[in-house]
Amino acid sequence: MSKFENNYCILARKYRPQSFSDLIGQDPMVKTLANAFKSGRIAQSYMLSGTRGIGKTTTARIIARSLNYKTADVDIPTVEFEGFGEHCQSIIQGNHVDVVELDAASHTSIDDVREIIEQMYYKPISARFKVYIMDEVQMLSTAAFNGLLKTLEEPPPHVKFIFATTEIRKVPITVLSRCQRFDLHRISIGNLIGLFTKILHQESIESDPESIAMIARASDGSVRDGLSLLDQAIARCGDKIEASTVRLMLALADRNRIMDLFGYLIKGDIVKALQEFSLQYDSGANPSVVLYGLADFTHLVTRIKYVPEMADTLLYSEAENLRASGYAKEVSVTVLSRFWQMILKGLSEIEGFSRPMEAVEMILIRLAHSVQLPSPEEIAHYIVEEKQKKKMIS
Repeated sequence: MSKFENNYCILARKYRPQSFSDLIGQDPMVKTLANAFKSGRIAQSYMLSGTRGIGKTTTARIIARSLNYKTADVDIPTVEFEGFGEHCQSIIQGNHVDVVELDAASHTSIDDVREIIEQMYYKPISARFKVYIMDEVQMLSTAAFNGLLKTLEEPPPHVKFIFATTEIRKVPITVLSRCQRFDLHRISIGNLIGLFTKILHQESIESDPESIAMIARASDGSVRDGLSLLDQAIARCGDKIEASTVRLMLALADRNRIMDLFGYLIKGDIVKALQEFSLQYDSGANPSVVLYGLADFTHLVTRIKYVPEMADTLLYSEAENLRASGYAKEVSVTVLSRFWQMILKGLSEIEGFSRPMEAVEMILIRLAHSVQLPSPEEIAHYIVEEKQKKKMIS
């Protein structure tokens, strides 16, 4: 028998928030709950909505901890924890007897709801409240939702419900109206960078700002996705995370080279643009990612053109902001708008094509050619002039 024991804990579990103070980017919800708990206005059910990986289940457990918080000095629901109480550890770990976690995706029928209704009339064994946490609640059947309505309106005083969903529009309005709803926000890139930097410091792992920014951007506002990518980066890089390795891991294009490619396109230099794209492709960049990079930089240039002070020092490096500022002075809004529309159309084109490199090359050729085209204003002016010339001749 092997004696190998894997005691490693992934970062998303190791650094899972255990209190409201640990949550990032959800201040409005925390403030609302704090006020409600202080005034004794505790709802009978809560609805947490938001995209994947932003902490819905974690938040549900923290709310359950707040409802059942008890120490030698504190015996009321509270959002302010003075250390771990009597029930805290088991609630956070998800194995408390009075905090029942259910996955609605696998408990969709009315029979599952009837079973919950039958059990909830029994008082909690050790905690103050019996709490039911139901994840992906939008997966319940219509009959199951209907079975919950009366219960949600008049639940037993010792029962609380906490629902979580990624698709709030699929939850019936009759259910939503019986819940206190909180929309959890995507975590900003700045907050993600701060979190990842703090975690790497605690893990004694070196990194550079560019690598952390790339992971934060790729996380799309999801802490869990970001920590999974950070785990992957650590596995690849060891004790020092480098931007070049992260770029390969994410199949990203070098942002400096994206700016070079943008420059060739603006000049209408098709040959150099195709050569640059080929070099990026050979270096491991995904063709669609190159297009996304061009869209991202086009957006930055356009934003700086109108509001120069909006240069983002967290999302973009100083060099990117400087080059974008230069292009903002040089390139017209007409060309930038045309680029944006053509890139978005190109992204939808390559989704259904089996050879994305060829598709992107054709898109780049169109982009470079479009720089030479007249603007709608110039065309309108030309038409007016031609009409006037014809009138004069006639």
